Amino acid sequence: MPLAAMASASSSPCSRHPLILVVLLCAIAAISFSSSVAAGTVGGGTGGLGPISTNGKNYTKVCDPARFVALGLDMSRFRYCDASLPYADRVRDLVGRLALEEKVRNLGDQAEGAPRVGLPPYKWWGEALHGVSDVGPGGTWFGDVVPGATSFPLVINSAAAFNESLWRAIGGVVSTEIRAMYNLGHAELTYWSPNINVVRDPRWGRASETPGEDPFVVGRYAVNFVRGMQDVDDRPYAAAADPFSRPIKVSSCCKHFAAYDVDAWFKADRLTFDAQVEERDMVETFERPFEMCIRDGDASCVMCSYNRINGIPACADARLLSETVRSQWQLHGYIVSDCDSVRVMVRDAKWLNYTGVEATAAAMKAGLDLDCGMFWEGARDFFTTYGVDAVRQGKIKEGDVDNALSNVYTTLMRLGFFDGMPEFESLGASNVCTDGHKELAADAARQGMVLLKNDARRLPLDPNKINSVSLVGLLEHINATDVMLGDYRGKPCRIVTPYNAIRNMVNATYVHACDSGACNTAEGMGRASSTAKIADATIVIAGLNMSVERESNDREDLLLPWNQSSWINAVAMASPTPIVLVIMSAGGVDVSFAHNNTKIGAIVWAGYPGEEGGTAIADVLFGKYNPGGRLPLTWFKNEYVNQIPMTSMALRPDAALGYPGRTYKFYGGPAVLYPFGHGLSYTNFSYASGTTGATVTIHIGAWEHCKMLTYKMGAPSPSPACPALNVASHMCSEVVSFSLRVANTGGVGGDHVVPVYTAPPPEVGDAPLKQLVAFRRVFVPAGAAVDVPFALNVCKTFAIVEETAYTVVPSGVSTVVVGDDALVLSFPVTINLAV
Repeated sequence: MPLAAMASASSSPCSRHPLILVVLLCAIAAISFSSSVAAGTVGGGTGGLGPISTNGKNYTKVCDPARFVALGLDMSRFRYCDASLPYADRVRDLVGRLALEEKVRNLGDQAEGAPRVGLPPYKWWGEALHGVSDVGPGGTWFGDVVPGATSFPLVINSAAAFNESLWRAIGGVVSTEIRAMYNLGHAELTYWSPNINVVRDPRWGRASETPGEDPFVVGRYAVNFVRGMQDVDDRPYAAAADPFSRPIKVSSCCKHFAAYDVDAWFKADRLTFDAQVEERDMVETFERPFEMCIRDGDASCVMCSYNRINGIPACADARLLSETVRSQWQLHGYIVSDCDSVRVMVRDAKWLNYTGVEATAAAMKAGLDLDCGMFWEGARDFFTTYGVDAVRQGKIKEGDVDNALSNVYTTLMRLGFFDGMPEFESLGASNVCTDGHKELAADAARQGMVLLKNDARRLPLDPNKINSVSLVGLLEHINATDVMLGDYRGKPCRIVTPYNAIRNMVNATYVHACDSGACNTAEGMGRASSTAKIADATIVIAGLNMSVERESNDREDLLLPWNQSSWINAVAMASPTPIVLVIMSAGGVDVSFAHNNTKIGAIVWAGYPGEEGGTAIADVLFGKYNPGGRLPLTWFKNEYVNQIPMTSMALRPDAALGYPGRTYKFYGGPAVLYPFGHGLSYTNFSYASGTTGATVTIHIGAWEHCKMLTYKMGAPSPSPACPALNVASHMCSEVVSFSLRVANTGGVGGDHVVPVYTAPPPEVGDAPLKQLVAFRRVFVPAGAAVDVPFALNVCKTFAIVEETAYTVVPSGVSTVVVGDDALVLSFPVTINLAV
């Protein structure tokens, strides 16, 4: 687009201010890949070979008679290709045919296969955090008939929607595009997503990849995304006679287990960090999302993390991997290392001064099945390098290798890698980047937008009254072709930038875009201020990017970098009307300066909203969409990070050290700018319920045992006969049910997130202030009301984790709290434990 086309020639500031950087904004209107590329023949694209290539021809399943003929083999002689046999028998036959050296060559992420028995190579490493990604060693790639795939908002954005059906829908679209790409030779079938580590500290660099700070929300996200990725149909996996035979669409992997949330903070590094964690925190916070992912989501993979936990590397901890993940939680799949984790034990952590052979043996005996070890340039995974020696030196049994291979090849059997999966064989290029998929990406971005501030109803902007807009900010945010996509992204179908979308809403758009070094100069602030004076409304887009918060890079503070606050205030002062501030970030940012500035009328958190992010931003700002997102993590003031080191893993306050506690569950101090669950709307809602209280009597069976409770010092001790019930020993059928009427008392329809918390009896010590136990996102038309029912299982929703790490239901009066911010309804629930 010519420069003059950005505004009418008579009103354009370009001739008066030639340094205004608008050139690229006009040229890059939208980067788009057509979703109507010619459909490729199922089984191969034109630019490469795969997923199963034999003598230059592509196949979509191993057990194809023609493929075996091409190899000079008779498929009928290989029982592992007999589809009438149970998977366990077939895998036993496959593994039994391999020599030790062949077995070991298939224990790494780039498995070499065994042509002698018809087994092809396989690249295990795939990423699908928020869309199909080409990060990794080439198992997924874009080009020819698949130039791109749908790039959804970052996970922290999707989490802000608090919408379980959305999360499952995203997983379903991602897996559909993977199956289509697999048929075309562009993808494999195993993807190491989602990341379900809890954001314990607001400085963590990988907050963008996760669903936030609450373990229940993180767990529910995991369950729904995994089910969307894996489920072939809507049948519950528990109904399968043999869950190890249940077909799965795409294998999904929950990572990084466990207590991993320090990447690089001053001298602390994830490769050498030893997380000192109490058992209570492990059960209550760090393990809970993974347990939900496995038990409720039936994830077919778990990835262990780089760090040590109480001295033991996570990938060599038999108590975590074999006892907890596989035995207690019943994993129906395989366990893989984060890439190079086994090497890290030797090279970085120098754990027990182990050699490569010893580290390999320790990890495999602990329960690790697959070693991703091709991350570093020139490196090779330890299992492949040292596996044979580990067996021959007597460190492990060959049967340990057999068990590992059985777990990984059973997973591939369930994926149809050996037999095909007719439900998905018709998928091709026309099923990638569809209009429906792009609209879901846009809707996900809209649902995740959070309105943080809206003084005097500055938003929405009325397009009938706002004819011109001044758009001010960093070039990378205004023309966010890169920032919106975040990390672990692939090639998007297209990119709709904030500039592209906003300029379609108004007649004239004036732009001042600068790079991070030029914004805060006297000249830069002068030009920004001048731009703000000439339009009906001023929109500032600011925030962070992947150079500030990403994997291997934690933040040192919570402030806007590059002195953005200075020039934002200058723009606000110059603007004749209160400005609108849009923040792009994953973690919370201390924007107290903007919250307290009356010249900044509204603040919208846009996160990193994916390929359709510009559309979502414009739709929210101009009232085409009423924002309903809620913050999935607490936005602290910067003073908070000066009170506690990032390396302190404890969640509860520590008076002896002066540490204030973490997350909304344990921090009740003044350093909160916007609390967990905060989010405004363009309308108003009210709550009403016929439930004013409830009483539950739980009869303690003869086989059950009461547990002690920790009471607050100085609090009157109720001394009940049974202070608490151990959840693990109880049938847990008791339920507290209630219905909530949500009324929209404003003039515009909108979504509303109903959060439900429980708070333990006030005399109980060292317990959460409150904990989220349920949530529902509902649409309520203007002037209407909807009834939202809830049924709270007492064991799941009123339980707390005691100091002893028992999960218990306390006797006494707990409280149900519905709502956040100013809209709250609560009622007591008396729990009697009858001995």
